[in-house]
Amino acid sequence: MKEGIHPSYKPVVFIDANTGKEYISRSTKHVSEKKVIDGVEYGVISLEITADTHPFWTGKQHRVDTAGRIDRFNKRFASNIVGAKRKTRKDAKDDVAE
Repeated sequence: MKEGIHPSYKPVVFIDANTGKEYISRSTKHVSEKKVIDGVEYGVISLEITADTHPFWTGKQHRVDTAGRIDRFNKRFASNIVGAKRKTRKDAKDDVAE
């Protein structure tokens, strides 16, 4: 790597603001708050959502009612849909003429 063109890569601790769980890693982000863990000084980065509190990983994710949406769509447009294909303008005109 070329010298002087890359940002400094320092050890940091990411702290979940909700649970207080700490993740030790490295980052290029400059931080002023420091914390000493096991004799090593880490920069502190506070995060609101981590794997510890993210709805996907905790199993508390809200599911969207897609079945209800599909039923409403079919109810609304059922007269315009034939099988897997949509009626063409010509077919729609033939239905009106009859």
